Amino acid sequence: MLLSLSLILNLPSARAEAPAPPAGAPAVGEPVAASLAPAVPEDPYAYLEDVTSEKSLAWVAARNKESTGQLEDATYKKLHDKFKAVLDSDARIPYVSKMGDYYYNFWQDKAHVRGVWRRTTLAEYRKPAPAWQVVIDLDALDAAEGVTWVWHGADCLEPAYQRCLVSLSRGGSDADVKREYDLSALTWVKDGFSLPEAKSDVGWITEDRLWVATDTGEGSLTTSGYPREARLWDRGTPLTDAPVVFSAPATDVSVTAWTSHDPGFVRHFVSRSPTFFTNRTYVSQGGLFTQIAVPDDASPTVFREWMFVELRSDWTTGGRTWPAGSLIVTRFDEFMAGKRDFEPLFTPTPTTALNGFAVTPTHVVLNTLDEVKSRVFLADHISGAWKIAPMAGLPAFGNIGVTAVDSEQSEDLFITSTDFVTPTQLLLGSANGGETSLLKSLPALFNAKGLEITQHETVSKDGTKIPYFEVAKKGLKLDGTNPTLLYGYGGFEVSMLPGYSGIIGSGWLEKGGVYVLANIRGGGEFGPAWHTSVVKQNRHLVYEDFAAVAQDLATRKVTSAAHLGTMGGSNGGLLMGNMMTQYPELFGAIVCQVPLLDMKRYSHLLAGASWMDEYGDPDVPEQWEYIKTFSPYQLDSPTRKSPPVLFTTSTRDDRVHPGHARKMAAKMLSEGKPILFWEDTEGGHGGASTSEQRATMWGLSYAFLWKELK
Repeated sequence: MLLSLSLILNLPSARAEAPAPPAGAPAVGEPVAASLAPAVPEDPYAYLEDVTSEKSLAWVAARNKESTGQLEDATYKKLHDKFKAVLDSDARIPYVSKMGDYYYNFWQDKAHVRGVWRRTTLAEYRKPAPAWQVVIDLDALDAAEGVTWVWHGADCLEPAYQRCLVSLSRGGSDADVKREYDLSALTWVKDGFSLPEAKSDVGWITEDRLWVATDTGEGSLTTSGYPREARLWDRGTPLTDAPVVFSAPATDVSVTAWTSHDPGFVRHFVSRSPTFFTNRTYVSQGGLFTQIAVPDDASPTVFREWMFVELRSDWTTGGRTWPAGSLIVTRFDEFMAGKRDFEPLFTPTPTTALNGFAVTPTHVVLNTLDEVKSRVFLADHISGAWKIAPMAGLPAFGNIGVTAVDSEQSEDLFITSTDFVTPTQLLLGSANGGETSLLKSLPALFNAKGLEITQHETVSKDGTKIPYFEVAKKGLKLDGTNPTLLYGYGGFEVSMLPGYSGIIGSGWLEKGGVYVLANIRGGGEFGPAWHTSVVKQNRHLVYEDFAAVAQDLATRKVTSAAHLGTMGGSNGGLLMGNMMTQYPELFGAIVCQVPLLDMKRYSHLLAGASWMDEYGDPDVPEQWEYIKTFSPYQLDSPTRKSPPVLFTTSTRDDRVHPGHARKMAAKMLSEGKPILFWEDTEGGHGGASTSEQRATMWGLSYAFLWKELK
């Protein structure tokens, strides 16, 4: 439903950051809703979907006691202490975001368990030990309010950056509260804007007016549990009086709204997402919202006079067909007037893909992949035509990412360079060229001497070539006995790229383990088709790809089933579930983190309905016919052996319901299978909130792997 803005939208020229899409589920202050539909009555473990019931929590406590009793040995203690030191190290890079004259950072260490939001200047940031000004101390806030707050970020009003909407989550859930903070006075605004715990989407219009999409009661949420209405909220008025200016059908995933205020280009936008991978974006013109007429599965980005469009499928417009995976550009006002004169900034090849882009006042940075290796290009329109060239002055090797420091005000660029064995570097460069300067660099967090990175390729069951990275000692003895950890994800167009990890390094590599990262289909390593080719009825191909990598490691005698472990979380937890039920003979141990597992129920649990674009709708009989072929909870058979499995989840995960892991573990335990289960009482979908919780989670995981794979 679209309403006229002519009477209610009278907006002065204030710039608001486009808020991130909502991601979460019911507020954690109350028990997490078990479902949107009754549980299957014949499921004897359905009671575990009641997240905070006495019976469920008693079951969790018993399982946690079993797991810690078996795993918290000397190996665990060493791993835990190593991980805690890595997570609390003052030598970590304090990544910053620029707002006005300051560079802001959120930081946790042993002295700041919950963390501090702090700021400094660029001159200070360049120093080995910058002087920081604390803006918000979460540990002090926790102590004052008696709540275990987890930082979810701050959205600050441009260009003054004096008023911010701070997001705080209880225990790490996606749902959070919003509170107004004054950066000039360094204090909470008395009687300022405040939203109760919900999965809200909020953005500044002016200092006294907000866009708000939130839970306002019956009818305000989609079936996925996200807001479906965008409101205009004026300071000092009840939220319930804020007029709804845009609403979407309840069957959509979500709605969001924002204002951009680039100098001379003030615009107001709303966007609805019919599905997870589609959206329709509207811009306010003449008091009404007008749809930006690009394909639903394309992503338009408007910056100043330009509109950039990322394509996920082929698009014929303006007398030309642009292939899926392209990034094309045109002048926004001309497009809205009916012209379709696009120019290409990136066109994919069979081996290349766009891995994101960034804008400065006069340049576009193109982060691309070629055979899963980083390539960065700069495009400019300074001379009246788009010119594209490789970006100079970058590190010669590694996974390289380039972002804008301040898109509206500066040509400066942050450059990160990382790989599996080389400590990450953060550099400062410029889209105008010139030398880059080193801002920060990680010290070595583990002993990488003698390690080498190699890239390999295997062939999946249908003939598709699947690449993977391998990190191991040079001259590795190929006798099938090397403890090996295979990691994968395989979904939602998320690319798996090399990165430096003190956890993987100190917990696995320096102890002699081999680490493998699989670039299976479902990711974005080779463009949109690498993902879209394996959704819904083709989902089985993801699991065939991963099994092919596991088999190739055995064929090459890097390892063998008895010494091969695998790990994955969330959608990667679904991957693990299919390994334990369809390919158990390939593995000696599996770590299954915050997983989806009951695919008959997933669309009725928390945010599950938003993912039907990926997996399908299990309530449609024709779709259940293929979904049941990759639903681990239904595939599990008491007669088929399983390797040892460790499930990990969080009571406060309000994105992927902890009932998935609970029920699967309970079912497999009843069958006498070697199952361990561990659930943190907070942490949300990340599984942990503090360095101590993270050290415990990872300590248990790696202690389990070493115990089973030696």
